Amino acid sequence: MSGEELDKIIVGSEEWCQFPHLGVPAVKARVDSGAKTSALHAFNIQAFRRGDAPWVSFEVHPLQQNRKVTIRCETPIHDRRIVKSTNGASEKRYVIQTPVRLGDQVWDIELTLANRDSMGFRMLLGREAMTGRILVDPAAGLNLGRFTDTELRTLYNIPETKKTGLKIGVLATNPKLYSNMRIMEAGDERGHEMTFLNITDCYMKLDDDKPEVHYRGGHIISDLDAVIPRIRPSATFYGCALTRQFESMGVYALNSSLSISQSRDKLFSLQLLIKSGLDIPVTGFANSPIDTKELIDMVGGAPLIVKLLEGTQGRGVVLAETGKAAESVINAFKAVKANLLVQEFIKEANGKDLRLLVINGKIAGAIQRSAAPGEFRANLHQGGSASVVKPTKEERRLALKATKAMGLAVAGVDIIRSKAGPLLLEVNSSPGLEGVETATEKDIAGLMISAIEKQAKVSKSR
Repeated sequence: MSGEELDKIIVGSEEWCQFPHLGVPAVKARVDSGAKTSALHAFNIQAFRRGDAPWVSFEVHPLQQNRKVTIRCETPIHDRRIVKSTNGASEKRYVIQTPVRLGDQVWDIELTLANRDSMGFRMLLGREAMTGRILVDPAAGLNLGRFTDTELRTLYNIPETKKTGLKIGVLATNPKLYSNMRIMEAGDERGHEMTFLNITDCYMKLDDDKPEVHYRGGHIISDLDAVIPRIRPSATFYGCALTRQFESMGVYALNSSLSISQSRDKLFSLQLLIKSGLDIPVTGFANSPIDTKELIDMVGGAPLIVKLLEGTQGRGVVLAETGKAAESVINAFKAVKANLLVQEFIKEANGKDLRLLVINGKIAGAIQRSAAPGEFRANLHQGGSASVVKPTKEERRLALKATKAMGLAVAGVDIIRSKAGPLLLEVNSSPGLEGVETATEKDIAGLMISAIEKQAKVSKSR
């Protein structure tokens, strides 16, 4: 190794950074030599002028999975440039220049400001900041030191809080999913004891005298006040059975097992919506391939949408632009004995729909989702984008009535705007929170916890 290389800092795949001029004493960064520019998590970003100079103010949540600790920063604007994010989308970001401390060395680096709430780290350290100063050992981590929880509490003046609230379990399968992490974090911030329960690690004892839920390793789960079911579609049967078991034990479920089952059956849910007097796109359903042509005519012909009943997050949804293409798609699905719906294509929607988040009979947030270039429908999981929208009175009425029809306390209601007015597409019992929280900057996870708190007060007053 040359003398020049010996002078460089050797860092791992992640390191703690300090920004003395910003008042940020510690933020964990992902070290990524594949990224050109460094980025810092920021929100409430506002440009202003101080004298003749352009400045920017912003807020930072420096600790991952913690929105309670907030640092407000002000600093001169160094630049503003187009940056391509990890999902391939380009956006214009403010660039600041500020000293960074790694270990015992300090030097100036450029940072772009971007909301990284959904990322694994609040900061990204790119190669421009490392050039000439750093060598990366990707197999190592935190080479320059660690901060204990006690040290972080001291640095950020975080008081120790006793868990005096409720005991709440999150029933899901992926603890790293944004929505699940946010719910756990929101409950913890409010003083509740949060437990993540992997649905696949739970098993049940059915007993008319003393029903039980056991967790892998033999632990009996017997002291929960409430559960928040976040059941993925492939786990609907077992997840609903598990939710029913908790309900039989007197544990409050934010969404009941019955309401989840109803909303997950796409055909049944549409029938329930129609029964409640709500408008949906013209939809057809048939069992036999012999009826394919009549099924296509029933919804007004091509172009039309073909949906698998078991599909989710945009998978199993196909646009058939011609009658021949529609026949081919429908017969191909039926050949593998897949249940499907055909639905009229709302061309005037132009690849956009609305997602309204309903919590306890109130609209908690609303976004408009736009399809990615080349796609026919909006989907945030496939490169779509989200923006804040103000729903009309009729759209709000539809969302609230649809949620009530399903019996859900929490729901994501999808609505499409047509020439005939708003139409209901779907009611989701485990809506993702990332798109709505990022676009609206609302604490949707906190509102879900508040809904449980209200229920607990009602129960105690009885």
